[in-house]
This record gives sequence, C-alpha cells and structure tokens, in this order.
Amino acid sequence: MQTDPAPPAPDQLVVAVDGPSGSGKSTVCKRVAAALGLRYLDTGAMYRALTWWALERGTDLDDADAVAALAVALPLELGQDPAAPTVRVAGTDVSAAIRTTRISEAVSAVAGNLAVRAELVRRQQALVAPGGVVAEGRDITTVVAPDAPVRILLTAREDARLARRAQEVHGTADAAALAATRDQVLARDARDSRVARFLDAADDGVVQVDSSDMGVEETVATVLEVVARLTGVRPAVGAAR
Repeated sequence: MQTDPAPPAPDQLVVAVDGPSGSGKSTVCKRVAAALGLRYLDTGAMYRALTWWALERGTDLDDADAVAALAVALPLELGQDPAAPTVRVAGTDVSAAIRTTRISEAVSAVAGNLAVRAELVRRQQALVAPGGVVAEGRDITTVVAPDAPVRILLTAREDARLARRAQEVHGTADAAALAATRDQVLARDARDSRVARFLDAADDGVVQVDSSDMGVEETVATVLEVVARLTGVRPAVGAAR
C-alpha cells in the first residue's frame, strides 16, 4: 500500500512570496513565519539598506559601478526573528531609517541595477538555502528560490494597495494621502517590474492570493492553507497567527 510522503521538517521548508507594494507581504509573511516557527527574510530590506548606505556615503545612485561595488562590500546583518526583524549596516540599526520616504523614493535606482541584483540575490540564496524560512520580495518565486515547495504571488487591486500604503505612511487614506502615496506605490512598481516579474504569476507553479477584500487574519489563514495543501506543514497547536 502506497502512503503519502511525510511533510518536510519545518527547518527545511521554504515559503517564497512575491507581490507589489501594498499587497500586505511584510505583515502577512511575518505572521505566517511566526505561526510555522520559521525565519522571516525581507529581501526588499536589503535593497533599502544598500540605498541608505550609498546615500550616507554620498555615492551617486546613478553611478552603477560605484553602487555595485558598495553592494559587494555592504556590511549587512539581518535579524530574521519574525516577531522583531532587524536590519543593521556597519553595526548601526537602520530598521526604521530604511522605511523613510527618502529611501522609498530612491530605492528603485538601486534595485534596478543589475549588478546589485546579482550580488544581493547571491546573498539571499545563501540565506534561503538552509530552509526554515519565509522569504518575501519581488523575485523570490522566479529567481531567488524558483524550486521552493511553496511559491505564492500575494496581490491586491490598485485601490486597496494605495489605501493600505497611505494608511501606513500618512495615518489616513483620504484623498490627499492617496495622492501623496500614488507615485511611491505605482511608479515604483512600474520601475521595479522592468527587472523583476511580480505583477502576475510567472508560471502555473505559483499560487496567486488576492488580498483585496481580505483582512490580515484571513489573508494569513489563506496562505497557511496553501502551505498545508502543498506540503502538509501546519502551525503547531497554539502557534501565533
């Protein structure tokens, strides 16, 4: 009698999640990682950290070679506890600094540098390789971890994404906040889509989850159901969601 294979051990599981700005990737992935007892890797934070480092050093972001050289030497440390992820550059905690408008408006120039992407993807793959991680970003399902047992595109309608980001950045989703947020969300997605495919499912192996009409709890539950269906791995009893 043939039996189904045992689910992978949590410390070997890789959950790869891509999606546009405002789709809820960071919040959902941290909750999923906590529920499954996995590490949390925010690859976008790596591009933001390099952007911060370049600006602090007065490097011209349009100087592709100079920025690529900085990427190779970047003294980056990532804390991967989903309850309290941290980002440190040269010993300085930049977890808050890399989320400022200054960095958000500049990061696409760095993320679009192909030599930078090659270096940071190399680092990301080294962090993902041991398993036991939920990794989120723009090209996780296609480049960083294309063989991950769970690959998800987390998306949402434009209006929902704009409202979420406006609420996050401005504390409100009124007309003025939406207008102020539009370029940061839509223009950045357009720029980043030139080098990473994250606006639609890349192939049949990627599961699309639309969070437009779902709250955080429902979206987390949906992602956990996808993980369980594909791998048999479920949250431990009493695990946080």
